[in-house]
Amino acid sequence: MAGHSKWANIKHKKAASDKKKGKIFSRIAKEIMVAARHGGDPEMNPQLRSALVSAKAVNMPNDNIERAIKKGTGDLGDVVFEEIVYEGYGAAGVALLIECLTDNHNRSASDVRMTLDRGNGNLASSGAVNWMFHRKAHFIITDENIDEDMLMDVVLDAGAEEIEVEDGIAEIFGSPESFEAILKALETAGFQCSESAVIQHPENTITINDVATAQKVMNLIDKLEDLDDVQSVHSNLEIDDSIADQLD
Repeated sequence: MAGHSKWANIKHKKAASDKKKGKIFSRIAKEIMVAARHGGDPEMNPQLRSALVSAKAVNMPNDNIERAIKKGTGDLGDVVFEEIVYEGYGAAGVALLIECLTDNHNRSASDVRMTLDRGNGNLASSGAVNWMFHRKAHFIITDENIDEDMLMDVVLDAGAEEIEVEDGIAEIFGSPESFEAILKALETAGFQCSESAVIQHPENTITINDVATAQKVMNLIDKLEDLDDVQSVHSNLEIDDSIADQLD
């Protein structure tokens, strides 16, 4: 991200996350339910184990976790959530990968399509956008006094593949399989993550240096993330330094 404001790009992601804290438990519960369909024992189910790590990271109550596992295994009813990924574009051709968990395909498709249309975007055909993204374990640490050398020693030994430190913000990337090892290494070393998740990381980014266009894309992402069925929205948007301070 050299040449661009790390603060500007991460600030938007963090603001969106903070704004939707009320929905975090619901989203993680759905992830647990989907994972638990393949077995309720996390030792035998890596997908469930990963979802439980996410639940622990946001201090989700044990009762909520256990209820979600039982729903997923069918012990508390037979509502089935399925994973669907929609692909689309925002203003300036910014690629959007929209991950959903839903019990109603028609509702999800209609909501996503309508939101894209109203936000100067459009739905793309399957495969048009997906190839641009790769699943990565992703961690963000915000600390003006971060010890970069110590951080590198900790996470590289745990399997990190890429580390970027700039303006008091560290971003760490690794394979999805290394998520638990890196998170445990950071916690043991006393580093506190402001974000930790397995994300879809774009291979290439589109840099926008026009305030109005950047705001349109950011607003569209916010609207998509507000939809009940949407779990996460990934984009290849990059914000140029020259407009960072002018954005909401």
